[in-house]
Amino acid sequence: MRYFIFSLLFISCTLSSKKKDLKIVNNGIIEKQETPNIYIVKTIIYAKDSLPITADIYEINNKKPTILLCHQAGFSRGEYKETALKLMKLGFSSIAIDQRSGKEASGVVNETALAAKKRNLSTNYLDAKQDIEAAIDYMYEMNGNQPIILVGSSYSATLALLIGNTSKKVKAIVAFSPGEYYKSIDVKNTIKSIDKPIFVTSSKKEIPKLEELVSLITPINVTHYKPIANGIHGSKALWSSTVGNENYWQSFSDFLKEQ
Repeated sequence: MRYFIFSLLFISCTLSSKKKDLKIVNNGIIEKQETPNIYIVKTIIYAKDSLPITADIYEINNKKPTILLCHQAGFSRGEYKETALKLMKLGFSSIAIDQRSGKEASGVVNETALAAKKRNLSTNYLDAKQDIEAAIDYMYEMNGNQPIILVGSSYSATLALLIGNTSKKVKAIVAFSPGEYYKSIDVKNTIKSIDKPIFVTSSKKEIPKLEELVSLITPINVTHYKPIANGIHGSKALWSSTVGNENYWQSFSDFLKEQ
């Protein structure tokens, strides 16, 4: 599988003492300008059908990304612009990807979806499964063949549960507002064998359906945050504009720190 980084954006408290570093990942050369603290890299990962998947790597203190961030329907990797920076403050590096099913979020256009349309590829929710799987492969190798934490939002939250259920490259799953979104899949019964830690949450009104969705999973593996406030669908629950986001963050970050 091929990977190629084509654009760089840096954020740092101290922009002096930069250095260049070249290294090989999956036979592709990664060139980065590194600062002592934080940098963000825009990269391309290729899916099995050779579709280029646009992604942003958020890395702090030279820690390899261990959290993969996948967006909801109609959105892009921009869904996590604010979230990824907050994760950095907590000491976590992450990667946010554009899946082929989506459009735009926070002013960031979904470049993977545009590329898929140019190639006349199908862009249904399930078609995005291979995009997430390719990103998992990339991060797994990046981390010296160590499993990662998979985060999904809405339709990708369900994909995160389905993929994470069987993937040895995923050590924990975070699902914001997953549901029975696929007519061809009985998600509740498919994910009942999950034997790794999962964190699930949703808006307040979605709680009953979410409880039902995860009811067959061994309870010790499930952390279910149930908001007191109305909350909101998907990972937008973490946005500063969402009432009660602080409580979502507390539960989410507590889960991450245990992994």
